[in-house]
Amino acid sequence: MISTLLVANRGEIACRVFRTCRELGISTVAVYSDADADALHVREADAAVRLPGAAPAETYLRGDLVVAAALAAGADAVHPGYGFLSENADFARAVTAAGLLWIGPPPEAVEAMASKTRAKELMGVAPLTDVTAADLPVLVKAAAGGGGRGMRVVRELADLDAALKAASAEAESAFGDGEVFVEPYVEDGRHVEVQVLADAHGTVWTLGTRDCSLQRRHQKVIEEAPAPGLPPALAEELYARSAAAAKAVGYVGAGTVEFLVAGGRAHFLEMNTRLQVEHPVTEEVYGTDLVALQIAVAEGAPLPPEPPAPRGHAVEARLYAEDPAAGWAPQTGALHALGVTGVRLDTGYASGDTVPVHYDAMLAKVVAHAPTRAEAVRRLAHALERAVIHGPVTNRDLLVASLRHPGFQDADRLGTGFYDRHLDELTRPRGGEAHAAVAAAVADAVRNGGRFGGGWRNVRSAEQTRTYGEHEVRYRPTRDGGFEVTAPEGVRVVRAAPDRVRLEVGGVVRDFDVAAYDSGIVHVGPYRLAARPRFTDPREQALPGSLLAPMPGTVVRVADGLAVGDRVAAGQPLLWLEAMKMEHKVAAPASGTLTALHAAPGRQVEVGALLAVVQTDAQEDQTV
Repeated sequence: MISTLLVANRGEIACRVFRTCRELGISTVAVYSDADADALHVREADAAVRLPGAAPAETYLRGDLVVAAALAAGADAVHPGYGFLSENADFARAVTAAGLLWIGPPPEAVEAMASKTRAKELMGVAPLTDVTAADLPVLVKAAAGGGGRGMRVVRELADLDAALKAASAEAESAFGDGEVFVEPYVEDGRHVEVQVLADAHGTVWTLGTRDCSLQRRHQKVIEEAPAPGLPPALAEELYARSAAAAKAVGYVGAGTVEFLVAGGRAHFLEMNTRLQVEHPVTEEVYGTDLVALQIAVAEGAPLPPEPPAPRGHAVEARLYAEDPAAGWAPQTGALHALGVTGVRLDTGYASGDTVPVHYDAMLAKVVAHAPTRAEAVRRLAHALERAVIHGPVTNRDLLVASLRHPGFQDADRLGTGFYDRHLDELTRPRGGEAHAAVAAAVADAVRNGGRFGGGWRNVRSAEQTRTYGEHEVRYRPTRDGGFEVTAPEGVRVVRAAPDRVRLEVGGVVRDFDVAAYDSGIVHVGPYRLAARPRFTDPREQALPGSLLAPMPGTVVRVADGLAVGDRVAAGQPLLWLEAMKMEHKVAAPASGTLTALHAAPGRQVEVGALLAVVQTDAQEDQTV
């Protein structure tokens, strides 16, 4: 029996495994990088071991350091979580060679299936080798790992070499393995997967299907179980193929077999030899704890002959610190408050934590379960809308809009191209934001002038102006100690305090909770508002043609041979930044001459840092 377990991972999945360990009476050990010294998973563990450094390659990808940490802390088992080394057969072997119990499939099964190229060969599907124009579009894909890292869609043959190089570099950084391959790219198919669980006694469970079609950058955003609207015959085929894949490699433990469904056919994608991020929806439907079952199987316990019966429907949304309207740019900074009620919340953060730049941008997974799909979707959208999330920009509004979009609610319209089709409409400003700005302005007035109805040092009848984003609010104090709003029109202040304002609009009264922070960000209910600064943002004063870092991160690559004085074309990639497990291309804004280059591989940059300057052709003409 396991007495002490180390999780070779961080954040949400480490906290998730620790929760089950506490219920089972198993002591826990965390590992942490310098950037994670105060992280929630460290605080929740019984003991923790430092991995010196911050970058994954120095810390969470160092299997030797993780094994040494387990031995130093007296652990007798290691759970890999997902990502990092979770599908690394050499790491699994190192764990067992050290006399530790590996909570996962045998290294041979990991080796057979963790490499997507070898998995496809095992399933009778060959990757593309000599790609021609007739094969387009194709997908360049990392052979190891997952989570959308090391993937590029190629639509022009001339772009293939660059995509191979970029995907390989990203895969090497994320998984320590730069192997990539090419496969046909199926446009807008449904991403459907099957959860499998096998013991060492020959029993293999298939725990239903999941639909994970809503994706951005090949990374899942909303998942659900079971996959809605799947023909029973096709579902049975997926179960059979998944069980056969597990049996073919002597699989033991939890794993997932993934397919792309299009035209009534299922195309095998890969087998993930680990727990998936989206495993909670399966747990909710089957009323089971997959982590507890992983541990029991690793300890040698047999599974019952049949899995539990499914019940109802579950939907999961991944809450990311990112801006969908700005190219999904990841966000960092203080997470002042995080609270979600009425549904399941799996997270690696708590109120007051800081979101670092080095790792994935996911803050939490929010999961709702109900008797029907429609009820589960409604519950999840409502919980997200009412959630308290104060800090960086998040995808919360996108998630709510996605769940309520007809294209999602109609299961027949699901597909991986959902955000390609609907992103513009899903990221439009929410209705009611102007009224939230009024609440922010009035709360600020109360905060700076005393309580509602208190005295004012300035002339009480003078009109005041506050601007939040694009919303200008004008108001004046009244003789009875209240406020008269002159813009926007039709808003009456009923009651105001520094943290709550009641407004009447069109005869309807609503309360707005207000939380203001030193950064100038004000959270009003579900709205995140930026107070217009008194001084001009220095980034707005940059010279024309300046390329500024859109986020804090690390310069990972500069275009081959790029040097000051080179001619560059509009849209030409100049350099690449890596931030929060994503690689971001910085391209020339227009055709011209590169007059400055301040980026070099390995350089850490803050948001707004000057990376390069391109003097455009128009600017050159003006100087002649």
